[in-house]
Amino acid sequence: MTIRLDHLETFALIVRAGGFRAAAAERGVSSSVMSQTMGALEQALGIRLLNRTTRSIAVTEAGERLLKRLRPALDEIRSALAELDELREQPSGTLRINAPGPAVDHVLCPLAFAFMKAHPEVKVEIVSDAAIVDIVEQGFDAGVRFGKQLAQDMIAVPLGRPLRYAIVASPGYLRERGRPTVPSDLIGHDCIRRRYPGGTLATWAFGKNGETVEIAPEGRLTLSSAHQELQAAIAGQGIAHVFEDYARAPIQDGKLIEILADWSPQLPSWFLYYPNKRHSSAAMRAFLEFARLSTRQAAPAAAST
Repeated sequence: MTIRLDHLETFALIVRAGGFRAAAAERGVSSSVMSQTMGALEQALGIRLLNRTTRSIAVTEAGERLLKRLRPALDEIRSALAELDELREQPSGTLRINAPGPAVDHVLCPLAFAFMKAHPEVKVEIVSDAAIVDIVEQGFDAGVRFGKQLAQDMIAVPLGRPLRYAIVASPGYLRERGRPTVPSDLIGHDCIRRRYPGGTLATWAFGKNGETVEIAPEGRLTLSSAHQELQAAIAGQGIAHVFEDYARAPIQDGKLIEILADWSPQLPSWFLYYPNKRHSSAAMRAFLEFARLSTRQAAPAAAST
């Protein structure tokens, strides 16, 4: 029985991606090629690894057993190849990073663009995702999350400056409905609500002089991204609660007015995290050093503003 390593990698990729189509798109081939590869692997093994329907796949018991042993083995192979990468003078290869939209927009993309200019042999793939994922299982080199609440087997590196939320509304809305001066004044206003991918609605937290207040906003409009919330606020649909980075330009242009600024506490920064036990490639080590240097350079600028 001859089993090809690339066929085993294809099997693991299909399961991780959740189907043949997504796996084919990631590898840059057709779905039929992925299906043929799986068929050849199952034929060589003499056992079915996946149950297929027209819309989904399900891993069989045999497939689960194989995956349990296969994933660590593939990680070891990737680590061995990454060690060879150390011998190169220039970091190379592909970095895959998972991050929520706000971190991608305001921290990760600018950082990645500058990094790629400094390291032309490195490719970067950024996946914007608000859901919490297992970056190792999903094949990412690193992830970005808010604050430092991470698993014990992860290393976290601060990414960018501390954050704060801005509560904003259009001048027209505030003229018509009045300007809140304390968080409780938001009751009765049209607040633009945010629903997270898991289905929960965001609450708005405030703090001042040791007093903390948390409000479950009420309003007629519920959205799922800061970009949409800003559009709605500019259009006079209500009061939005977004990261300050999103609101800065519309505030400067006079399209939005910040309210309750003295109730908006400073929050932790974004953190770049990566597995502690996994061997880092030369490209990943270069990116980590680049991120640390960029954060150190940003700190004095933030302190002076």
